[in-house]
Amino acid sequence: MHMRRHRPDMVLLGAILALLGIGFIMVYSSSAVRGYIQFDDPYHFLKMEVIWALMGLSAMVIGMWVDLKMLRRFAKPALIIAIALLIAVKIPGIGRRVNGADRWIGLGPLSIQPSEVIKLSMVLVMAHVLALDPHKIQSFRKGVLPILGLLGVIAGLIMLQPDLGTTLVIAATTFFMLIAAGARVSHIVSLAGMGLGLVVAAIAAAPYRMRRIFAFLDPWADPLGKGYQTIQALLALGPGGLFGLGLGQSRQKFLYLPENHTDFIFAMIGEELGFIGASLVILLFFFFAWRGFRVAMRAPDEFTGFLAVGLTAMVSIQAMINMGVVSGVLPVTGITLPFISYGGTSLVFTMLGVGVLLNISREVR
Repeated sequence: MHMRRHRPDMVLLGAILALLGIGFIMVYSSSAVRGYIQFDDPYHFLKMEVIWALMGLSAMVIGMWVDLKMLRRFAKPALIIAIALLIAVKIPGIGRRVNGADRWIGLGPLSIQPSEVIKLSMVLVMAHVLALDPHKIQSFRKGVLPILGLLGVIAGLIMLQPDLGTTLVIAATTFFMLIAAGARVSHIVSLAGMGLGLVVAAIAAAPYRMRRIFAFLDPWADPLGKGYQTIQALLALGPGGLFGLGLGQSRQKFLYLPENHTDFIFAMIGEELGFIGASLVILLFFFFAWRGFRVAMRAPDEFTGFLAVGLTAMVSIQAMINMGVVSGVLPVTGITLPFISYGGTSLVFTMLGVGVLLNISREVR
């Protein structure tokens, strides 16, 4: 078939830039009070967000123009580097502990979160392996089991940090890619059952996770403890009504809702922009998912097709989990809303990933 390079999928690019733009507005609106109290500068978090966003946009441009064949050759080395970084967070003097979790590596005033690196690396390696022999995935021993073993190693390292939210995103993305590759339904159902059992065991093994589950089931049982965040998020979403209280008019941003510019920024959107504003964000993520999977279906080869599926699923699943947590549908997991939450490694590597997705969209079959 004839193939030619052309401009990237403009609907996909438009959805990404629109979400990023909403992120700029909401990061400033939700963090101004916190910035003034902590740093005597209401623009502190916005300034940092601009720096991270510029880095992210640069990463997106690199992703859009990188040679995809070269990227495939880099798959295994990237995974090895990412696993080494995951191990490094537990080394004293290298890892940086924040809120009792070892998830960061300090680089002067900045920090890098290796779990964000491993998400992209896992998708890249999965796409490479699945494309080597697409028929092998029909075999549990030769196709599914090696991938499951790799997932187990990575999930184990991330859970040592501990970070259940990122583990769930990586596991769900892996399962999505296996389904796209044509894995047997019986294998997927069995693995899903095993995965659910492991999640339950991980929750039961950590008292703080059990408290989160109880808080999710009945946040009002501990309104000043584990249920506080969920209750405050609902108190933000509720008064927002149809049109919201108005941009900048949030009450929860006066330090009532913790992590209001990061994990719980969707609650700020609901409070200030209302049901319509929240629905717009959901619609933009829907457009992102639709165009991303459309790119995957029209990809020129198996590798780029599987890669597009993984990148689209990774962002979409994380967005669904985050919005589910904020709206009280899921227990608190501690993951950000892609493109919109306050920056950092998450924004930069997400932008790099969608840059690669846009790169694939430039190939027409």
